Amino acid sequence: MSTGHGADSAPAPNHDDASTTSLPRVKRTSKGGTFSSLRVRNYRLFATGQVVSNTGTWMQRIAQDWLVLSLTGSSAAVGITTALQFLPMLLLGLYGGVIADRCPKRPLLLITQAAMGVTGLALGALTLSGHVQVWHVYLTALALGLVTVVDNPARQAFVVEMVGPADLRNAVSLNSANFQSARLVGPAVAGVLITAVGSGWAFLLNGLSYVAPIAGLLMMRTAELHRTDPAPRGKGQLREGLRHVAERPELVWPIVLVGFIGTFGFNFPIWLTAFVNDVFHADASTYGLLNTLMAAGSLAGALLAARRGSSRLRLLVGAAVAFGVLEVAAALAPSFWTFALLLVPIGMCGLTINVTANSSLQLASDPALRGRVMSLFMMVFMGGTPLGAPLVGWITDVYGPRVGFLAGGAVSVLAATGIGFALARAGGLRLKIDLRRGRRHVAFVPREPAARREDVTVAA
Repeated sequence: MSTGHGADSAPAPNHDDASTTSLPRVKRTSKGGTFSSLRVRNYRLFATGQVVSNTGTWMQRIAQDWLVLSLTGSSAAVGITTALQFLPMLLLGLYGGVIADRCPKRPLLLITQAAMGVTGLALGALTLSGHVQVWHVYLTALALGLVTVVDNPARQAFVVEMVGPADLRNAVSLNSANFQSARLVGPAVAGVLITAVGSGWAFLLNGLSYVAPIAGLLMMRTAELHRTDPAPRGKGQLREGLRHVAERPELVWPIVLVGFIGTFGFNFPIWLTAFVNDVFHADASTYGLLNTLMAAGSLAGALLAARRGSSRLRLLVGAAVAFGVLEVAAALAPSFWTFALLLVPIGMCGLTINVTANSSLQLASDPALRGRVMSLFMMVFMGGTPLGAPLVGWITDVYGPRVGFLAGGAVSVLAATGIGFALARAGGLRLKIDLRRGRRHVAFVPREPAARREDVTVAA
């Protein structure tokens, strides 16, 4: 499994209707706490499988980037690999959301997780046999991207089915913490494996790691899921999802901002390999260390997000501005350790952007359309990479890693600042999503004098 967002604005799942949920009923009011969603047995199984699989995923990411750089010596080639992995999300992402809304999530995830495991085993076999070529890596990256088109929206929408609306934000944050915890281990293990025995074992172990999430899905108690009826087949379902987003500002602005950040600001495989190889003249273990430091910051950001009971659009914008400024600072860092330490707050801000946008979008969406909303979110977040990665890779090759990293940070700052000003000119609206003490509330709050300030609540 991989990663990397309103409440009363969307109709809540009707827990009094047997057609949309299964017995026994689960109380919707969250008990609070950083790890509250882990009280749910199905989610514990899901999270346990994730941490194993995510460790393998990070091992493969590091090994894949390093293998491509070793085979070609080109940062642009690393960018092409990244682009191919995310290109299907750009082209087919909305169709993946339609499939996720039409099909039961758990059986669908069993299929996608098995398919993702096969891609790791195939690349491992090619590498260990000594027959791997760069086009093999391109092909497996593309295959993985095709599976991800369906897996991502299905997995995102399945979280609320496991824990219910009250614990959704906490579960999304813990998913990110889970992913970043694996990121602390995976790159370090990958660095050791690559140095000691080569990349092939990292790919093979990643393929085998998918046994854990598949086992977790099979062991779940289906009667305890907060299931919603699959959307029936029909014409215009893509347009219906797009219209749902277009009519809701609380959905539009997070998606627009995340699109810019994902396209230009999240090209770390390109920048970090280039800095390690061309600036610091180090090896794969150093690349693993840099990824581990970024993961430490992301993990801290995820745990902080799990404790927060509310999300605001200004938090999303502020985190995006800080993210871009920190990237610019890292690009200009005079020494290795200054560069390395700046990756910690970069990881923290990046994770805050992801969790805030992800949880607010899921809560603000109509449950029947959640898969399509999340597929649009993932399409712009991950699907923008095929557009940004080759360009960023080319800039990095031609002008150097520092210019490439600086350009990505500058675009992130400009995008966040522009959206912030646009919101201010539109009336200074800020989105507030409050889940504290079990409350579910979405409001646009006008910036008026304190005596006259009122919440303008989006109708349920």
